[in-house]
Order: sequence, then C-alpha cells, then structure tokens
Amino acid sequence: MTIKDYLTSNKSTAFSFEILPPLKGNGMEKAYKTIETLREFNPKYINITTHHSEFVQRTLHTGMVVKQNVRKRPGTVAVAAAIQHKYGITAVPHIICSGFTKAETEYALIDLQYLGIQNLLVLQGDKGKMEHGYINPDDCHNYALELQGQINRFNDGYFLDGSLFDKSPTPFSYGVAGYPEKHADAPSMASDIHFLKEKIKAGAEYIVTQMFFDNRKYFDFVALCRAEGITVPIVPGIKPIVFCNQLTVLPQIFGSEIPVDFAKELAKCKTDHEAKEVGIEWCIEQCKELIANQVSSLHFYTLMATESVKRVAEKIY
Repeated sequence: MTIKDYLTSNKSTAFSFEILPPLKGNGMEKAYKTIETLREFNPKYINITTHHSEFVQRTLHTGMVVKQNVRKRPGTVAVAAAIQHKYGITAVPHIICSGFTKAETEYALIDLQYLGIQNLLVLQGDKGKMEHGYINPDDCHNYALELQGQINRFNDGYFLDGSLFDKSPTPFSYGVAGYPEKHADAPSMASDIHFLKEKIKAGAEYIVTQMFFDNRKYFDFVALCRAEGITVPIVPGIKPIVFCNQLTVLPQIFGSEIPVDFAKELAKCKTDHEAKEVGIEWCIEQCKELIANQVSSLHFYTLMATESVKRVAEKIY
C-alpha cells in the first residue's frame, strides 16, 4: 500500500514515526530498540531520515588541522530495507536534494526499486552545514519540486541520460513537507503555500508537517491549504519536548513557536526530568485535540524522545 492509501482508508487516527540511521560505524541496535518500543501501537509506516556529508576539522598525527568531508549517518536505503524485511512495516526513506547529485539519486531509486520499497518522502534537505564548491550546482537539484521531476521521469521509465527502461508496475509514491509556521527560506506564508501547491500538482500525494507545539498553527495551515485547493492528507508532525534547553533551541532551529502557557511551565523546570514530564503532558493534550479533529494520522519525531512518545501513545491509542 502507498502512504496515501493508509491515510485515506484508516477509520481512526493512524500512528507513525521517524528515526535516524545509525551513526557511521554503529549497528542497528538502537534503531531496532526504538521500533520494538513503539511497534505495539501498530505503526502504519516508519520514516528514515537522510543526511548529507558535512565538512569537519580533523587534527592529523602530524598536528596539522585539515578540513574533511564526512557523512556521519549513511545507510538510509539499507536501513529502510532492513526495517521493512524484519518487521513487515512500510519504510519511507527520505530523498533529499541537499548534498546529493542527480546520479546519486538515480542509483538510490534503482536500489529502492530492487528492494521493493515504493514510498518516499521528498525534501529539499538542510543546507546549513554544506559549503559552496562541494557539489557542482548543475549536478544537483536545488528544490524538492525539481527532485520530484526526476522521480516522475524515473516512474515513467526514463534514466537521467534519457534512455528508456522497463518501468516498474509499482511506481514510487511520495509525500512532501509542509510548514505550519512557514519555511525559513520562504518570503511569506502565501509564497510557501503557492510552492506547496505546485508540489502537489507535480505528484505529491500527502504532506507531513514540521513539528509544532500550538495546534492553532496547524489548523490555520490546513485551512490555508484547503482554501488554495490542496486536498491531500496533511499529517501533523509531533515531538514531545524532553530537555530544558529545547524551550529555546527548537524555536531557533525549526522556527516552531512555543505557546506562552507551555513556555511558562517549561521555564519553571529545574531539571530535564521535570521538562520531560511537562513535555509529555502537553503532547498528550495536543494529540487529543488533533484526534478530536479527526486528523488522519499523527507522525512522531522520536530523536531523543522514544520513551516520551511511548508514554504519549499509551494515553491516546
């Protein structure tokens, strides 16, 4: 089934979550532990993030400091295959523009097709740690809409060089990201919605939102999308806060506003344990309201928050 099939056929609010591939050199144990912790809630699918290379400074044995290009979390395709094979749960690898050439994307699509993985999440990707000159801009995509074009042509049976191949009877199905509080690079919400609509026209079948902590932001975003004729499912992205510093860190990194009442309670916390408890309670109430408004699914960001997600899920599913 495609993710759109899950989202439109489910009679109750579905459960899904996102994980990161292991750090380079590590095994799958941590990822498997997250899945084992959350699989009792019948996840319809599991997203696996993709990470581009970044430049880091390393000191050689000679004492010389050099700049090296390192990919800290490789293996998204392999992780997706391992999860789908081991658990029989639909895996959704992220396919991103940032840090990947068009040729690398094509090879990833070929491998995914061989592995029977047909669901993707198509994203621009974070460019924050990229440097000019790492990849020739003519060799890569700048925007998710361009990346969609390559995937669509692959679905139609065309390689990058224009040569034909026997297209798969199960073409790739994909979703894209949405930003209830506007993408950081968008000049306005109207512009953001305009390009989101273009992504839907180009073939995206559903939207997963950036994390938010104020449900009104999500409801307003959905209303804007519907007013512009965007009818696909819009899945809310949810993350329980677990650390005191996330009160300031998450708004800085993701542009997600912390509601005043929530911020006041977090500001009272003296320890991360206290912040975690406050975060869980807020997240439970947030999810209850979303479910009462009949959202098709809740999608949880589990990084550093697996146990919190479990406790939230126990209260709402």
